[in-house]
Amino acid sequence: MVDFLEVILSDFSRLEAETVSSEAAELAEYKKYMAESEKDKALKENEKGHKEEKIKAQTSRLHAAEEELSINQEQLDAAVAYYEKLKPECVDSGITYEQRVKNREAEIQSLEEALKILTGVEWQPVEGPYTTA
Repeated sequence: MVDFLEVILSDFSRLEAETVSSEAAELAEYKKYMAESEKDKALKENEKGHKEEKIKAQTSRLHAAEEELSINQEQLDAAVAYYEKLKPECVDSGITYEQRVKNREAEIQSLEEALKILTGVEWQPVEGPYTTA
């Protein structure tokens, strides 16, 4: 029976040594894992901070661009409205270029005659694109 107890004691001692060794190895592995995890967590938090700052900066730029777009759109709308107002007079008159030239020449001629009448002096037209030589 003593032999049996000695066998049990040696088995128990071996099992205890294996358990202590295994626990020490697992503790070292746990500490290594925790250190790597802490390092990884710190890096990710730092990266998160940078990304949040970038989001704030991009959001600020977006708001500024939207405001500028709004102002430019208002200016464009005003310019288009003004263009539409002027378009019938300037573009869609239905008169050809030659007719507009003749109308200008007739207007110049009538203004010259009015000037003659008002001043009582014979006025000599200057050679130009609207006079007929």
